Amino acid sequence: MSKTSQWIAKEAKVCAHNYFPLPVVLTRGKGEWVWDIQQKRYLDMMSAYSAVSLGHCHPRLLKALSEQAHQLAVVSRAFHTDKLYPLVEKLCRLTGMDMGLPMNSGAEAVETALKAVRRFGYEKKGIPDNQAQIIVSKNNFHGRTISVISFSSDKSYQQHFGPLTPGFIEIPFGDAQALKSAINPNTCAFLVEAIQGEAGIILPPKGWLKECEKICRENKVLLIVDEIQTGLARTGKMFAFEHENVKPDGVILGKALGGGILPISMFLARKEVMEVFNPGSHGSTFGGNPLACHIGLEVLSIIEEEKLVQKSAKLGDRLLEGLKSINHPIIKEVRGKGLFVGVEIDTNVVSARKVCEKLMELGVLSKETHETTIRFAPPLIIHEEALDFAITEFEVALNAF
Repeated sequence: MSKTSQWIAKEAKVCAHNYFPLPVVLTRGKGEWVWDIQQKRYLDMMSAYSAVSLGHCHPRLLKALSEQAHQLAVVSRAFHTDKLYPLVEKLCRLTGMDMGLPMNSGAEAVETALKAVRRFGYEKKGIPDNQAQIIVSKNNFHGRTISVISFSSDKSYQQHFGPLTPGFIEIPFGDAQALKSAINPNTCAFLVEAIQGEAGIILPPKGWLKECEKICRENKVLLIVDEIQTGLARTGKMFAFEHENVKPDGVILGKALGGGILPISMFLARKEVMEVFNPGSHGSTFGGNPLACHIGLEVLSIIEEEKLVQKSAKLGDRLLEGLKSINHPIIKEVRGKGLFVGVEIDTNVVSARKVCEKLMELGVLSKETHETTIRFAPPLIIHEEALDFAITEFEVALNAF
């Protein structure tokens, strides 16, 4: 039995089996590369679902982490600190929102948004108590908490976790008319991903999100955009909603905001939405801690100074063109924006999992979604040579089948 197999077997005895990782045990990372416990090197084409957008162990982030850890890390929100305001103010400026509420994980930020829009519905729109409804899209993914899985299209996410949270209406993704038809007097919000990630990097029709904005405005329904995976330069814009010049009522951020160093998330919204919170109505011991906020601010500075929005757009075109140039019958479709690309394959021939396992053997790490699509979302700092290596090895992997 190999060292890797032994380690995985030990882990399986004591760790819950709520994930099905590829059989690799990583121990070190730098930039777009990672190494396993047997010292084999791999190209990271996943970035921890966009959380490691700045690459592994970015020197500026490590320096910021050390400096702030030696100064002040966590005191809870029982007190003010000098690190929260600079981060929230900058995010408000970037998103066009008025106020922000910090949390730790993306799912927590989604739950924060759900609470905000419901209270907005009752206190600002006059919806009868406990009757508020939130519209969501089919095949959405916003996390794995009880309330979030309650409106998931994937029934496996819900199995034996009931009773589920009521108050959600599902419509087809990319269908503006369906949104219009689903709105009723008790509708308080439309929660949506600008590009669906977990569903397989699904892009909506051009102009759809802009039309949704118009429909929401006309009906006093809040438009809340989940940018946990797509935000912070991932799609060739700072935020995916910018591709259509949309101004949401609320934006949800996570993953990349922590630079792959610390968890931090944020719900940002217009003042009218955020002011529904009062002392005691929501909170988090670690949310907005100085250490994570300092990292978040440095992340934003790196994105701007290293021009990662522009780099994501440029390298994204290179990635899309390279993948589309592969003439292979297993490929059904290549789609994406920026460095957020999915390759849908013919599962009658081979599963996406098998292709990812073959890629791993070739030194490229990616992960399947729903057995049909292989994701390519490398660190935004990836070098062109490494990107070309991924494309070449992907074709080699396909040819193995």
